[in-house]
Amino acid sequence: MLGTMLTQERKQYLLQVLKEKGKIKAKAVAAELGLSDDTIRRDLRELAAAGKLQRVHGGALPKALAEADLDVRQGIASESKQEIGKTAAGLIEPDQVVIIDGGTTAMQLVKNLPQNQNNTIVTHSPTIAVALAPYHSINVIVLGGTLFRHSMVNVGAATVEAASHIHADIFFLGVTGVDVKAGLSTGDLEEAHVKRALSQRAADTIVMASSEKLQVASPYVVMPLKKASGIVLERDTAPSFKKLMRKSGLDVFVGGKTR
Repeated sequence: MLGTMLTQERKQYLLQVLKEKGKIKAKAVAAELGLSDDTIRRDLRELAAAGKLQRVHGGALPKALAEADLDVRQGIASESKQEIGKTAAGLIEPDQVVIIDGGTTAMQLVKNLPQNQNNTIVTHSPTIAVALAPYHSINVIVLGGTLFRHSMVNVGAATVEAASHIHADIFFLGVTGVDVKAGLSTGDLEEAHVKRALSQRAADTIVMASSEKLQVASPYVVMPLKKASGIVLERDTAPSFKKLMRKSGLDVFVGGKTR
């Protein structure tokens, strides 16, 4: 019987539920197994500590793969990130003030910018700033702070204060987790604070999210999904997820078009 499962068997069962359904609802699983909610929550805590999942209110979601170091992330969904970067770059109009987050997808955005288009680009990423150096028609503003080497971005109070003087048209946001209930999340608290501050300084926030970031969660919430204006997804993203994003109030961009 399910209720007589050993601890390790329960954990394997929970991971199987997560794989098949994409999420775990603690109360539902506890009722199914004839166990207390506390027993399932304890199992989820231990699985989270082992890096197997991310606990969220009421249960768990898959843990974001995109929390890996920058060198590792560069090899994850690289073709998808190129596609997303190209689509995002096409959303920028001449003379706009644009904030660009750090990260591998943001780098693909930069690589796809028009060579002769006039823009002001604000970034807290030294690597993004250096990549913009050849674009002589672009005015580059770098927000200072303490370098967070994991993502190669500046973070801290100095970064947030510097951002407070900016009024931008668009902020292109990179996150490690996108989920309707868990929101937009990332793996570092200070980085989450800075991303939130940058979003508050832009008229529109556009999320850039390759497939490994969808319906997963990281420990620190940047903001609720509804606070974003739109999301750029890869072409092969499931139609059901695109529909879910539109239902959440976001414009969905795929291949340079709103879908």
